[in-house]
Parts: sequence; structure tokens; C-alpha cells
Amino acid sequence: MSIATEQVKGGSFLLTPIGTMPQFTPEDFGEDAKEFARAAREFMQGEVIPLDEEIDKLNLPLTVSLMKKAGALGLLAMEIPEAYEGMDVDKRTAMLVLEEMSKQGSFAVTYSANTGIGTLPIVYFGTEAQKQAYLPKLASGEWLAAYALTEAGSGSDAMSAKSTAVLDGDHWVLNGTKMWITNAGFADIFVIFAKVDGEQFSAFLVEKTDPGVSTGAEEKKLGIKGSSTRTVILENCRIPKDRLLGEIGKGHKIAFGILNIGRFKLGVGSQGGMKRILEHAIRYTSERHQFGKAINSFGLIQQKLADMAARIFVCEALNFRTVGYIDEALSRTSWTSPTAGAEKMAAIDEYAIECSISKVWGSEALFFVADEAVQAFGGYGFSAEYPPEKALRDCRINRIFEGTNEINRLLIAGTLLKRAMKGELPLMQFGQQVAKEISDPPKPESFTGPLARLKHGVELSKRQCMLAAGLAVQVLGQKLIDNQEVMARMSDMLTEIYAMESAVIRAERMLEGGHRWAQLARDITELYVNESWHRVHGNARMLCADVVEGEALRHALAGVKAFAEFHPTSSARLRGRIASELIQRGSYPIDVA
Repeated sequence: MSIATEQVKGGSFLLTPIGTMPQFTPEDFGEDAKEFARAAREFMQGEVIPLDEEIDKLNLPLTVSLMKKAGALGLLAMEIPEAYEGMDVDKRTAMLVLEEMSKQGSFAVTYSANTGIGTLPIVYFGTEAQKQAYLPKLASGEWLAAYALTEAGSGSDAMSAKSTAVLDGDHWVLNGTKMWITNAGFADIFVIFAKVDGEQFSAFLVEKTDPGVSTGAEEKKLGIKGSSTRTVILENCRIPKDRLLGEIGKGHKIAFGILNIGRFKLGVGSQGGMKRILEHAIRYTSERHQFGKAINSFGLIQQKLADMAARIFVCEALNFRTVGYIDEALSRTSWTSPTAGAEKMAAIDEYAIECSISKVWGSEALFFVADEAVQAFGGYGFSAEYPPEKALRDCRINRIFEGTNEINRLLIAGTLLKRAMKGELPLMQFGQQVAKEISDPPKPESFTGPLARLKHGVELSKRQCMLAAGLAVQVLGQKLIDNQEVMARMSDMLTEIYAMESAVIRAERMLEGGHRWAQLARDITELYVNESWHRVHGNARMLCADVVEGEALRHALAGVKAFAEFHPTSSARLRGRIASELIQRGSYPIDVA
């Protein structure tokens, strides 16, 4: 499905009236994509999930054999170009597969690290010879990959890495230690970052059989216990000169560009985990009886189930919206272009804001769902014999992976402001428009369609965010970037706006198209906007208080209040209807594939 004739600008959702931007939704998937997803689902249900306990005993030969089976089915080749024995499907299809592959926590990490951050640096930045040498092996599962960026003293500050690379004749000599490397226990090839002559941050391809490469012991972890996590040690590791990946001193382009891909993948992967957890919660609360009836007949258990389902629906909406934009941008460049890799990476970088939103929102939604499942199970939820305990431990890492959620919050607001200062986004013009609207804010009757009231709420949220953020820019100027709490509040507002808008557009399309689950989608979306609108409103008020006080604060709050005429409906009634559907179906019913 083509999204637009003109590429959508990353971050422009804040400035564009709701409904006027193109948006890919899960209901737009074609049959081919669904077939890929069904194949992945059959593989997970038939091969992986039955071995859940054995995988989590860190049985690495078993994990490797499962990955090779996935390779034989083509599940490792999805994003590799056809010229290198890959399938080259669009990101939407690959993400639909990833969602299915994410339903066992440890295996999800293994799979995603291999097909994403392990393989894609070669896809986008490798020379022709490097692609010919490695991509067919990675596509088939003959070889498996890992990505080695983090060091003991350089986590979020990746550019402060101490690993070095020195050219010695026709070979690079690498020294250093990398930490927390997923797949290190069995990877055949590593993407390694080191500084040439201790200064120029660069990337290299290191094979496990290269002299001077070794790995430490497996880390003992809180969760994802079945995934391999080790240090990678480079002691005078000699590799051929042609194993430099990309250009000397340009390793940051690879590191940060690939992390953007990892971020939206984490968001999509969160959906698969949430669906499996919700299914466990529905089943348990249907079977567990207290006071003479099933506990999911009680209001506060129904609240949990409904809130879980709402996060799944919204997560799907915002993630596939982001991936839809990326696909449209990627389609503008053919792999036959000599600069295809750089152009495609630039297309992904355009949506750095949305990628970080997907990562932050999805990882926190998944943790919320897992935590609520533990609570719904009561004392049994705290027992390792029941699913929620492991789910909670496994998903905790997602808020740290691919840049912590704190770093990503700084990136969301920081990237938006930087683009505005460069003139790439008309943030100032929108701010001037909002200032004029204080005396005449958008009215409910200005919006049409079955979800007009919710559209009005989203537009009011955009204006509250703009007023508060504009005030912060005006007062703090260049110092704003160093005020992390203010930046985080801005990012939280932007994230909720993107989530609400994505859900509203998706639900309205379902209603207009007569979708089977349109009414459920409407209830879920109304519930989410009902609750989230007030979070934006609260953050706008608190952000104003963070930067001004006294009369200036009273004036600022009056401006925010001008855009506060959104009236809630009963969340309890909505949750009751949603929970009833969930209990009747026994799972999250809006099945994309």
C-alpha cells in the first residue's frame, strides 16, 4: 500500500491536523504478509514455545538448532536483499513476523539481535564483497550474528568507547572488551566498534575464528535467561584490512542508525509479548473463583484486562504507523543504486523521533501488562510455576535495550527541537497559530466522523503541548537541552499524542470499513484517549511550573486551560464492555494475521 506521493516528515504529527496525514494501519496488511506471519506463528507454536523451559535453561545448542530451523523457513532472510539470497520483504511484513517471533522472551532476543542489529549493518553499510561473503550465510542460518557496541565505561555514551583499532600492514589489530553482547556464546560474526588509532570511531567485522577473539562466561541475568549474553574480548585480534565496515571515523552513523531500527523493532516485539501475557491472564481469571464466582467478573480485574487490551491495540496502531512511514521512504530507493545503503539509512533516520516513541511506549506498555498479569494472578503470579513471573523478568530489559528509555526521551524532544531550529519543521509557525487560538480554541463541532470527540481531544492535546514546550524554549533557550526533566515531560506529551492519534485514526477506519471488531476498537480507543488526555494536560501544567512561577505561571496555566474543554466519559463502562469481549473470546480478538 502506497502511503503518500510526498514523504511525510518525521515529527510532523505534532503540527498536522489529525486525519490529514497518511497512516498505515494493521488492517491494511495484504494476504502475502499475513501468510508470512502465519508461518512464523506455526514455527513458534510448534517448535519454540513447547521448549520454553529448556530454552530458559540456557541450552545454547537447542537455541542454535531452532535458529537454523528458522533460517530454513526463510525467517532469517526477511530483510536481506534478494541479490544475497534474502527475501527483501518490506519492513511491515518483517515486523508482522517479528511480532510472532517475540512470544518467547529469550528466543525473541536471540532472533531480533541476529536479524536486526547483527545483520543489518552489513546490509546497509557493507561493501559488495562483504555482502557476498556474509549475507547468504546469515540468510540461511548457516551463520549467526552479534552486535558489539557497549563497554564497561560506555553505555549510553557510546562514543566514549576505549576499544582501539590500529592498521598494521594489510591487517587491523583490535584491542578492547565489549560487554552485554547478545548471541556472543554462538555468534559466527560480530559487528565490533572501535576507535582507529584511539580517535576515529569505526566499525569492523570480526569472525569468531579470528585470532585474538574470545568470550567471557555467560552473564547471570534477571530475565531472558535463555539468551546468550557474554563479554567479547579482543586481544591483538588481527583481521584483514577489508573488514572495515563503512568508513573510518563514520562508525557513529552505523551505530546510531542501526539503533533506530532496533528501537522500532522493540516496539513491535512488545506487541507479541503482550498478547501472550493477556491470553494467560484471561484464562487464569476465568478459571480462578473467589466468593463463588470467576474473578474476572469483578470490576478491578476487568479493569486490568481492558487496560492490557487497550495497550495492545494502541501499540499496534503507533508501531505500524511508524513502520508504514519508513517503508514508504525506503521504497524510493532501489537496491540497484550504488548509494542505496546510505540513502535507505537516511530514510530510516528521518523517523528517529517515531522510532524512539515506539521503543519507549512499547517497552513500558509491555512491562505494565506483565505487572498487571502478576497482580491478576495474585500469589500465584509471584510463583515461578506460573507464566507472569517469567514474563515480568524477561520484559524488564526492554527499557534498557537499544538506548535506555531515559536516553530515548531526551532524543524525542531533542530531535524535534533541533529540526525546528534548522527550519526542517515549522514549529515556530505552529506555536504562533496556537497563541492566536487561545481566545478561540478548536470547537468540538469542527471535527467530523464517528470519533469526532476524540479527534477534538487529540487536537487540544497538541496545543497544550505546544504552549508548554514553547514556553520552555522561550524561557530556557539553549539551556533547555540540559534540563532533562523538562525534556522528558515534553517527550511524554509527544509520545501520548502520537499514541492517541494513531489509535483514533485506526479505529475510525475500522468503523468506516465495517470491520468485525470495529466497536471494540472504538471502545478501546475511547478508553485510551479518556485516560491519556489527562496525562498530557497534567504534564503541560507541570512543565509550565518547571520553567516559570508567580504571575508568569498563572498566565501560562490560563493558556493551557483554554485548550482543556475535553469532557471524559465513563472509563468503567468502557472497560466493562471491553473485558466482556475479551473473556468471551479468551484472547485479544483483533487478529491482524
